[in-house]
Amino acid sequence: MRVNEKYSTLPAEDRSVHIINICAIEDIGYLPSEGTLLNSLSVDPDAECKHGLYFRDGRRKVDYILVYHPKRPSGSRTLARRVQHGDAAPAARGARQDRPLPGKGDVGAAGGPEPPTDYHEDDKRFRREEYEGNLLEAGLELERDEETKIHGVGFVKIHAPWNVLCREAEFLKLKMPTKKLYHINETRGLLKKINSVLQKITDPIQPKVAGHRPQTTKRLSYPFSREKQHLFDLSDKDSFFDSKTRSTIVYEILKRTTCTKAKYSMGQGEGRKKDSALLSKRRKCSKYGITSLLANGVYSAAYPLHDGDYEGENVEFNDRKLLYQEWASYGVFYKYQPIDLVRKYFGEKIGLYFAWLGVYTQMLIPASVVGIIVFLYGCATVDENIPSMEMCDQRHNITMCPLCDKTCSYWKMSSACATARASHLFDNPATVFFSVFMALWAATFMEHWKRKQMRLNYRWDLTGFEEEEEAVKDHPRAEYEARVLEKSLRKESKSKEKRRHIPEESTNKWKQRVKTAMAGVKLTDKVKLTWRDRFPAYVTNLVSIVFMIAVTFAIVLGVIIYRISTAAALAMNSSPSVRSNIRVTVTATAVIINLVVIILLDEVYGCIARWLTKIEVPKTEKSFEERLIFKAFLLKFVNSYTPIFYVAFFKGRFVGRPGDYVYIFRSFRMEECAPGGCLMELCIQLSIIMLGKQLIQNNLFEIGIPKMKKFIRYLRLRRQSPPDHDEYGKKRQRYEADYTLEPFAGLTPEYMEMIIQFGFVTLFVASFPLAPLFALLNNIIEIRLDAKKFVTELRRPVAVRAKDIGIWYNILRGVGKLAVIINAFVISFTSDFIPRLVYLYMYSQNGTMHGFVNHTLSSFNVSDFQNGTAPNDPLDLGYEVQICRYKDYREPPWSEHKYDISKDFWAVLAARLAFVIVFQNLVMFMSDFVDWVIPDIPKDISQQIHKEKVLMVELFMREEQGKQRLLGTWMEKDRKKDEPCNSHGPKAGLDSPEYPGGAL
Repeated sequence: MRVNEKYSTLPAEDRSVHIINICAIEDIGYLPSEGTLLNSLSVDPDAECKHGLYFRDGRRKVDYILVYHPKRPSGSRTLARRVQHGDAAPAARGARQDRPLPGKGDVGAAGGPEPPTDYHEDDKRFRREEYEGNLLEAGLELERDEETKIHGVGFVKIHAPWNVLCREAEFLKLKMPTKKLYHINETRGLLKKINSVLQKITDPIQPKVAGHRPQTTKRLSYPFSREKQHLFDLSDKDSFFDSKTRSTIVYEILKRTTCTKAKYSMGQGEGRKKDSALLSKRRKCSKYGITSLLANGVYSAAYPLHDGDYEGENVEFNDRKLLYQEWASYGVFYKYQPIDLVRKYFGEKIGLYFAWLGVYTQMLIPASVVGIIVFLYGCATVDENIPSMEMCDQRHNITMCPLCDKTCSYWKMSSACATARASHLFDNPATVFFSVFMALWAATFMEHWKRKQMRLNYRWDLTGFEEEEEAVKDHPRAEYEARVLEKSLRKESKSKEKRRHIPEESTNKWKQRVKTAMAGVKLTDKVKLTWRDRFPAYVTNLVSIVFMIAVTFAIVLGVIIYRISTAAALAMNSSPSVRSNIRVTVTATAVIINLVVIILLDEVYGCIARWLTKIEVPKTEKSFEERLIFKAFLLKFVNSYTPIFYVAFFKGRFVGRPGDYVYIFRSFRMEECAPGGCLMELCIQLSIIMLGKQLIQNNLFEIGIPKMKKFIRYLRLRRQSPPDHDEYGKKRQRYEADYTLEPFAGLTPEYMEMIIQFGFVTLFVASFPLAPLFALLNNIIEIRLDAKKFVTELRRPVAVRAKDIGIWYNILRGVGKLAVIINAFVISFTSDFIPRLVYLYMYSQNGTMHGFVNHTLSSFNVSDFQNGTAPNDPLDLGYEVQICRYKDYREPPWSEHKYDISKDFWAVLAARLAFVIVFQNLVMFMSDFVDWVIPDIPKDISQQIHKEKVLMVELFMREEQGKQRLLGTWMEKDRKKDEPCNSHGPKAGLDSPEYPGGAL
């Protein structure tokens, strides 16, 4: 078969327009298709300025792009060159003409022997042909472009005509605005005046975007129906469905379009296993085409187009440019986000993320103000703090026991004066108030977000989204269908083995062959994956997660050993300045090591969580996303907070006492807290990890990695493309420019970093009141950074409808509840707040804190040191030490039960536990009270929703009444027409069977 027999072309005078008929290849099982693929249309000179946003006719808009890598054998390349540069034959420039099919090419035209057949590439090409033919049958219009400025890349442009858009909008139950306008209920009286004043005050920080200000009228929305098109304003059909809606509709068609026809024969010399593997791979697209086609490499990318360029002098104004100017620019960091425009361009799911991020950032403002006040209170009262003054008073001359064996010597408590004073900045009575405030803040934030979310649902017409959400939830993934098909084929092969010994008639064999041919589609109807099928994956998940958590604990243990050994090594230094700053040096370096490890493991754990979720083979995308989020959050939560949990709750708790210390591996003595407590060290740990993650991981990585990837892609394209790449780079079409952008990887990383930050802000806020302030500063940058990434660095994602933030809300609520418990334990066990209260009300002789430091220190006789643990230089302080002090509640050496735990310890422990119980229950009750007082749905929104329902009923009632009046008018006209006829023939009327017995 010759090339021009397989592809019909137009006459020579219209050579620039070619219609390619997707014909069958009879010997490989393809049936003839009547669909046509528009390969290249006549070039409109005015369409060149549209930069690939339209088909070549300049009228039909490109709604979606499919990208593939055409592989041409050497013979077809020769043919392509002859067609392009020669004048002999009027052959088309289409993709299939340049690539003769295996065994069917025109060898004479190629000028040489047929090249070796690449079955994998041909299989991909045949699947593309079948898939595109099915898209044409679904009503879409296609245009192919392989003559691009990106070497080795072909594009298929997809356009959805009006009838397809209407059909799919009705299937998807898309709510569209009707002609009916109604007035929104406005506030009256004092509230109206307050709102007007607030609008004038906030006017400078409002984005200059149409429709951003509060609207007084709203169009009534109703699910689109072709039978009720008269309800909608269809005066401008081109803009009725915006680009976001058009791409969503096309994506739904791409997902459900199938490519299920049989694959061609492998030929001689090919084994059964290879054929079976390719057959299994082909059947992976038996249910939902585009996802498996992308996974199998049939297409390399699929994406909707951006609306145009976002910068430049001669760039037409579009939504992308407006977003860049009013949202993605650092110069507008002080303005509100144009959330409605974000939703219009990127869809509801991304719009909800940025709305949530904006609400979270706004709520951080009061938390930051209160945190600054608490910090300033600590600064103002540091000179009045009696315990720190006693520690800094050298007249007390308190000699402390060594911090390590042998190399460390005795030391003066006054040397820790700076640490004690700094601890008071974060460990004061105001921190207890701040912990209660942050717990109530978290509850208020959740309620405020629920109300904001409800307002957005009303404004974006998502109030009746439950039915659609259920339909999406039951949509199986391609990987799940492939696994089910695999299971079905195994069952079928087993049943064949059982029936092999039973003789069958020829008719039965023929029926069995028909059933086997249809098995690829119908076998999966009744087969499902059970827990037995997933049991190996569940075991792998459990073992892997436990192993990853153990790795995190092992790394924390390694850092602990580093701290202990480094402290011992620095204690042997001859420099007094080095020895005096041992604690600060060891803490800072250990925290930096923790930070580096956390950042590296975050990336590793993200990949592991995705792999573990894939091997589970969840049925739906919703289930896949929720399982992935749970695993990633669990691993990253443990990774980020384990070092902080160690300092807060374990450091200094299990050290033993002088003469009977606890050792790790019988060599390393456990660390002790400073005399002022571990709260200052917890503050250092929390601040460095939080700020480091925000600066390095959230900001530098988000800026640097996309830039680096883009630069690498640019170098690769420049190396693969012709020498005049730079010249043509300025003239690239829109779909070519978008192809070089980074693919959209989902919102999980964006949410994850914010949830981890939310944990830093709430979980240990008692130790670091400035955490909300640093989170606020980071988020102001983060919003614009994410906005710029979405507008300039990423391909346009497919718009996804959603009415809430999904599982992230439950995680936020869980973190908020956990924060109450953790802060209760931090205040009770990590800080000295409870010991101070106990001393003040039980042991103080004059009702002041004088003597508190001495009360918290126990005495030790240096003669009771174990052999080999005493200091090598006992005279380092210039005098012989008989008794040294250490922080604990134990009996003195002159007591009958020396070094036993004293009664004071039990009194303080009881007070600590009582505080935890009271604090936790009180704050939980207050949080639940806030949750109960604030309604989830604002009253005005509930009224507007009810009003919409009433107006919709009235609209249909009037429509029904209009139909009845119209029907009555027609019947009246028909009756009047019949009356003259009856008057001309009275006798006939009297004799008619309808009036027996004559006239009435």
